[in-house]
Amino acid sequence: MGNRKLGNSDIEIAPLVFGGNVFGWTTDDNRTFELLDAFVDAGFNAVDTADVYSAWVPGNHGGESETAIGKWFKKSGKRDRIILATKVGAEMGPGKKGLSKKYIREAVEGSLKRLQTDYIDLYQSHYDDPETPVEETLEAYNELVKAGKVRIIGASNFPIPRLEESVKVSQQENFAVYQTFQPEFNLFDRQDFEENIAPFTVDNNLSVISYFSLASGFLSGKYRSKNDLKGSKRSGMVAKYLTERGFKILAALDEISAEYNSSPATISLAWLIAHPAVTAPIASATTLDQLRQLTEAATINLDEAAIEKLNTASAW
Repeated sequence: MGNRKLGNSDIEIAPLVFGGNVFGWTTDDNRTFELLDAFVDAGFNAVDTADVYSAWVPGNHGGESETAIGKWFKKSGKRDRIILATKVGAEMGPGKKGLSKKYIREAVEGSLKRLQTDYIDLYQSHYDDPETPVEETLEAYNELVKAGKVRIIGASNFPIPRLEESVKVSQQENFAVYQTFQPEFNLFDRQDFEENIAPFTVDNNLSVISYFSLASGFLSGKYRSKNDLKGSKRSGMVAKYLTERGFKILAALDEISAEYNSSPATISLAWLIAHPAVTAPIASATTLDQLRQLTEAATINLDEAAIEKLNTASAW
């Protein structure tokens, strides 16, 4: 399988990251513990979450995912086997958002408490904060790294000019520098990443940890018509993929998954893992069978013909 380094750091992760957005939402504590135990037992070591997960659920306030992971750390004793990534900056309530020094200092303490740990391996800016100078944000992160509360930092959803500015400021001021970047990237959503993001991340040795790796479940092959969306919580997110190009991608996935005796979801992730600009895709699971399909992707080496077929089908 082979681990991969994050940026210029000494941190290495397996080539698949468990997305923690489901914890404390669609998985209860017992299922969360079961999934995380199985993930680690299969040889994987990276979990990605955020302080805001899952504030969008009625009755939730954010922090549910971190709290669930923290309970698992305490119960399992496996904190030292996990590269833990979380994020700051999304709105957690009135006045609780952004990347100001004051807010980052407050937010990290909340995350550490919920996670029941004294350090975060990868602390990420969830969204750009145009109202805060990048110097202020990076100085706050630098303090956290020096204090041992954070090992390395990353960014997500930044416009490339803002990411470029951040990297330059870190280098000029000798601050901690972003080592990772989280963009949306999958077989359907390719153009922005390949044209605008990858050239920068590759040139600056930022490790890419891609999200929406299965296009909200579309690339699993579960949704092939509008009828399949009836009753689904994801109908609003998946409808945009039901296009001629989307169906061409599913047809190619069907063909290659049959060839490899696998599933469309597994092949979709294997394509991402094989992409030269990607360090590891993020994917979530709510059952052990789904998790098996995800982890299997790290064991499949797609040949050039399979990759070319997928590239052609998904060309924009």
